[in-house]
Amino acid sequence: MPTLRSSSSPSRVSSPLRRTAGGGQRGFSASSSSSVSVPYGDRDSDQASQGDSDSLSADEGSDFEEHLRRNVKKRAAKRPLKTTPVAKHPKKGSQMVCGHGQKDSEPPAIDLFDAVKAAKSDMQDSGDYPLTAPGPSWKKFQGSFCEFVKTLVCQCQYSLLYDGFPMDNLISLLTGLSDSQVRAFRHTSTLAAMKLMTSLVRVALQLSLHKDNNQRQYEAERNKGPGQRAPERLESLLEKRKELQEHQEEIEGMMNALFRGVFVHRYRDVLPEIRAICIEEIGSWMQSYSTSFLTDSYLKYIGWTLHDKHREVRLKCLKALKGLYSSQDLTARLELFTSRFKDRMVSMAMDREYDVAVEAVKLLTLILKNMEGVLTDADCVGIYPVVYASNRALASAAGEFLYWKLFYPECETRTVGGRERRRSPRAQRTFFHLLLSFFVESELHDHAAYLVDSLWDCAGSQLKDWESLTSLLLEKDQNLGDVQESTLIEILVSSVRQASEGHPPVGRITGRKGLTPKERKIQADDRVKLTEHLIPLLPQLLAKFSADAEKVAPLLQLLKYFDLNIYCTRRLEKHLELFLQQLQEVVVKHAEPAVLEAGAHALYLLCNPEFTFFSRVDFARSQLMDLLTDRFQQELEELLQSSFLDEDEVYSLAATLKRLSAFYNAHDLSRWELYEPCCRLLQKAVDTGEVPHQVILPALTLVYFSILWTLTHLSGSGASQTLSPQKQLLSLKGRMVAFCELCQSCLSDVDSEIQEQAFVLLSDLLLIFSPQMIVGGRDFLRPLVFFPEATLQSELASFLMDHVFIQPGELGSGHSQEDHLQIEQLHQRRRLLAGFCKLLLYGVLDMDAASDVFKHYSKFYKDYGDIIKETLTRVRQIDRSHCSQILLLSLKQLYTELLQEQGPQGLNELPAFGEMRDLARRFALSFGPQQLQNRDLVVTLHKEGIKFSLSEPPPPGSSSQPPNLAFLELLSEFSPRLFHQDKQLLLSYLEKCLQRISQSPACPWGPVTTYCHSLSPVENTAETSPQGCPRYKKRRTEGPSRRQRGDVSSSQEESLQLNSIPPTPTLTSTAIKRRQPLRGLEEVEEEGRSEPELTQGQPLSGNQRSRFSSPQHFQTLLNPSGPGLGNRLTRASQGSSLKSTMKALLFATALSLSLMEEDEEELEIHELSEEWQETDKHTSPSEHGLDLLDSTELNLEDF
Repeated sequence: MPTLRSSSSPSRVSSPLRRTAGGGQRGFSASSSSSVSVPYGDRDSDQASQGDSDSLSADEGSDFEEHLRRNVKKRAAKRPLKTTPVAKHPKKGSQMVCGHGQKDSEPPAIDLFDAVKAAKSDMQDSGDYPLTAPGPSWKKFQGSFCEFVKTLVCQCQYSLLYDGFPMDNLISLLTGLSDSQVRAFRHTSTLAAMKLMTSLVRVALQLSLHKDNNQRQYEAERNKGPGQRAPERLESLLEKRKELQEHQEEIEGMMNALFRGVFVHRYRDVLPEIRAICIEEIGSWMQSYSTSFLTDSYLKYIGWTLHDKHREVRLKCLKALKGLYSSQDLTARLELFTSRFKDRMVSMAMDREYDVAVEAVKLLTLILKNMEGVLTDADCVGIYPVVYASNRALASAAGEFLYWKLFYPECETRTVGGRERRRSPRAQRTFFHLLLSFFVESELHDHAAYLVDSLWDCAGSQLKDWESLTSLLLEKDQNLGDVQESTLIEILVSSVRQASEGHPPVGRITGRKGLTPKERKIQADDRVKLTEHLIPLLPQLLAKFSADAEKVAPLLQLLKYFDLNIYCTRRLEKHLELFLQQLQEVVVKHAEPAVLEAGAHALYLLCNPEFTFFSRVDFARSQLMDLLTDRFQQELEELLQSSFLDEDEVYSLAATLKRLSAFYNAHDLSRWELYEPCCRLLQKAVDTGEVPHQVILPALTLVYFSILWTLTHLSGSGASQTLSPQKQLLSLKGRMVAFCELCQSCLSDVDSEIQEQAFVLLSDLLLIFSPQMIVGGRDFLRPLVFFPEATLQSELASFLMDHVFIQPGELGSGHSQEDHLQIEQLHQRRRLLAGFCKLLLYGVLDMDAASDVFKHYSKFYKDYGDIIKETLTRVRQIDRSHCSQILLLSLKQLYTELLQEQGPQGLNELPAFGEMRDLARRFALSFGPQQLQNRDLVVTLHKEGIKFSLSEPPPPGSSSQPPNLAFLELLSEFSPRLFHQDKQLLLSYLEKCLQRISQSPACPWGPVTTYCHSLSPVENTAETSPQGCPRYKKRRTEGPSRRQRGDVSSSQEESLQLNSIPPTPTLTSTAIKRRQPLRGLEEVEEEGRSEPELTQGQPLSGNQRSRFSSPQHFQTLLNPSGPGLGNRLTRASQGSSLKSTMKALLFATALSLSLMEEDEEELEIHELSEEWQETDKHTSPSEHGLDLLDSTELNLEDF
């Protein structure tokens, strides 16, 4: 494959057109009457990396200007004088040409180059130009531009096209521009050159046709007898042929110049749009003028570009080849190309871009149709799996390929008198046998519905031949095995579903939004046809396959695709009776969930009160339920009275309960009063443990459905009643509470299936009876609202830890039975976790219980990461402050568990501690980029974390660190979310907390050093305290004068000053508006920095606070004769006017008021820290609570 690069050989590109007849070369002179107007563009910076000489700048001659300047002089000297024929009646305003072939007035050619240079300099400032600009108007411009080039050639094909002057200049201009480094020039000129080439190809084709006509006329005239032959006619034909030959040579010279000067270099351009233009146009040349262009010397360019890395270019290649392979006349000349590039075309069926793969499969289908024997069986085997692709367009294209390869040769339809004859039943049988053999023997997929959907567009008429399908199934002497029968039934159900619903199966992507009116009409007609045909045959099919659950379940699903009104309109009630009889036999005979669910759903579809046959169906349903309930009562009494049951009795009771449970899901069986006997059965199971688990599972489901149906009745009619609802509501509430207690007891059962079933039913029931049930005007249901007790909540959380957050085995290739079992178990665990998370989000469980889920976020991210992430997002939306507390609680719980297992020594070196750090990092990222909104939350989280890390002192007499101190390393992951001022506050807070520890270490503790390092600004030099905590180093602005101090403007110091200056009161708003800094501001800051009380965010000690809060302190600030700020203001007033002195006094007053407010805030912080100390003395670390801070909702964009 050639390297895609931009050519930089203008001497070859812009070579003059060679005239075969004249042997000379035309000269070139620029057009003078029009200026070049070029759209905006930019210099193509990508070309410099492609290996050619594009790195040359425009000033060094990399573009075409200097080259054309030289060629103008050369070609003008070599150009022979030629008189241009003058029109007899020149148009008004046209230019007259002198006898020696020169115009009257010709401006110098330098104007064109200057215009191009000016346009190029303008283009370098913009990245858009008309061919790439967005919007419908610019798209229309591209079409109009191409149409202009076509019209230009069409209008000039009989006159100016062969003049030699305009076309040579235009071709030279486009050739030079196509080699420009400016992308806009190169793109636009390449498009114009290729469209010009296409128009010239059309002209050449017309000339070829004219030559053929002229040759036939000449031969006919010459073959006439001597008396009938006209010499003048022969002479005129010869002159005409000579003229056509000259014109054709000129056209071929122009096409050769464009092809070699533009196409050969631009088909490998760095810009994919340019490469796509070249490939698209060469494909059209090959189709329209195949005698000249359909050769291997031109086909190789398409073959090489099949390996292009851009989708659009590969797509253009395939579309160009489709136009060639669709004609049988052209395929004979493509044998060498096909043999050379066949492997590449076959491999493109697996292209990562769906539209490219679709075109590749369609191209292979054309090759299969028009070139016999080219595609071998090995080539076709790679296409067959594509029929099961998720993209429907690709699967349909592969289905058409499969049809023409396997089915069409055996089942092709003969035509009689130009009309298609009806397919014979034998051909239809052959089609279905081939379909069965392909699906069964290939073993590519387990579901035939996707194969049916792939073949629907090309073989829909065969697949809708339900007569042949049912005859094959009902045939007695059929040679079908068990697997083939099951597959044929699945094909029947899939074709019926496809015809009735009109959409692909689940998981297959289609870009269509809906059906057209014509398609909806066809769909309605097909539904009527299949209903009329299958209603009489469905009872027969059920009777034949009633013993096989795998076959009878899909047959029962056919009813949901029927037009059930046909039972009434066509008087087919007798077939309905037969179907109900067969349904009852199937339900009594089978206990598989799939069969029972399909039967219950089929009966539900028929039990519509709007149907005239509803009474018959309701009577049949009552008969079936009476049969099942009577059998259940008898078997239940035997179970309650006897202490032992054999396997047959247990199986019979479990099967009856399964049948009742399946029908209770779709039908209201409240009148059969199944709640009481099932509760007695469950109570015995809880008390004695003698009831088999296969009986307990459906019994739990029955009680659950009984409660839900009772709630449905009360919700629908309770609002209109006045007396009975309260009693009924209390009765239902009692039933629900009793059932919750039974399920809570089942959570501790030995059998895991019973535990999981009880957990699922409890989760759903608690969610239904949550406070959400009164929303929407159902306030009368308020007595039913139920909140679980703490014991039940703890048992639910314990179940989650034991059954969900467990390490599963490693999956293999995914095809073994064990792998499928592990995948099913993972889906079940995900359902359990989702049920628990819903209880958290709807307020059924305490929100702190979410810590049991969040603490496994990092460890089980692969299995449950999406569920936990969504839960965390929703919890943050509900209460951001509480969510941050829960995150900290999760880390505390994990740390405490690890501490109890491993001990405090070397805790931070364990792999489990590294996982905890990863979890803390994920939690920190969950706060998102809104640092200001989360400021209070993160500060509170750090303070609570510091308290927890120092909550337990080290053992007396020991120099070891506190056992929880390593928690500071986890806390350091949240430090990047802090502001600079908050970091200083936390450093001072940590220092105070460390001072309360009696034992002082000989060297700094590692976790403290790590945490302090995460809080220390990189730009500041930190002093390490004896405990390893760096103190904030106070900076003093030094200089010879006040003005130098006032001119300090580094960004760091500005931020520190702005944050250290107290808030300005309202009285100083005028000074703020005038934006004139006070002369004494720097002195105030310097004074504040010299005092330890005013350091950034550091808390004040007791004696310092008392000094600042005393009245004498504020008198000192306002007294000019005292030291400190007063003396500074006095010195400022001595060297300035009275006005400046007043401003300084006003500022001092404002500063004193602000300091009073700041002291009050610091006092509150000090009192809060004392409260934390008292809380630490009386509470355990797990009982620490975080303050609820009001803040806005967080948008988790980076989480």
